[in-house]
Amino acid sequence: MQIRPLSIHGAWEITPRQFPDDRGVFLESFRGDLLAREIGHRMDVVQSNVSVSAKGTVRGVHFAEVPDGQAKYVTALRGSLIDYVVDIRVGSPTFGQWDSVLLNTKDRRAVYLAEGLGHAFVALEDETTAYYLCSSAYNPGREHGINPLDPAIGLALPEGIEPLLSPKDAAAPTLSDLSLTGGLPTYQTCVSFYAERAAGSGA
Repeated sequence: MQIRPLSIHGAWEITPRQFPDDRGVFLESFRGDLLAREIGHRMDVVQSNVSVSAKGTVRGVHFAEVPDGQAKYVTALRGSLIDYVVDIRVGSPTFGQWDSVLLNTKDRRAVYLAEGLGHAFVALEDETTAYYLCSSAYNPGREHGINPLDPAIGLALPEGIEPLLSPKDAAAPTLSDLSLTGGLPTYQTCVSFYAERAAGSGA
C-alpha cells in the first residue's frame, strides 16, 4: 500500500496493492496501522456511509465544525468519481485551494482527509458508488456546506459533465460568504486539534 500526501496539508492518497488471479482480485482497502504512521494517530471509525450517484452528480463541498469535525476515508466500490479536497481553513497557507484524485474500480485508490477540510466529488458514471469511513457520526447541527460551483474555489469538472446538485448544495453559501461570517474553521484550531489527536494516540 502506497500513501502519498496531497498538496493540501491533512489529505493523502492511498493506493492499495492488488492481487488478481483467475477468480478475481484481493486487496486491503484500509490499513489503520499504516495510515496512522502518516497522519499521526489511529483513525477512529465511527460511521460508514454509502452513496450511489448518477453521472454528473456533484456532492459537497461539505465539512463539519472543529472540534470534533469529521475525518473521511473515501473510495469507489463501483463506477468512478473525481474526489476533491478543499482547504477551507482560514489562515492556512493553501486556503481556498484544492487537490483531487480519480477514484475508480481499476486502481481502487482511496482519499483520506482530516477534520476541517472540505470534501466534494463528481460522479463520472451512472451508479457510481462511493464508500466512506468517518471518524464521527453525522451531526446535522455541526455540518455545513459551500456551493461546489463557487468560482472562487474553481473546482475543475470534466468536460461534458452537466453538474447535478441537491437543492441544499445549490443553495449553499460561497467560501467568501462563510469567511465573512466566521463560519469556517481556522487553520490554527485544526492544527491544534490534529496535535492533540496525535499526542493521545497509541499509534
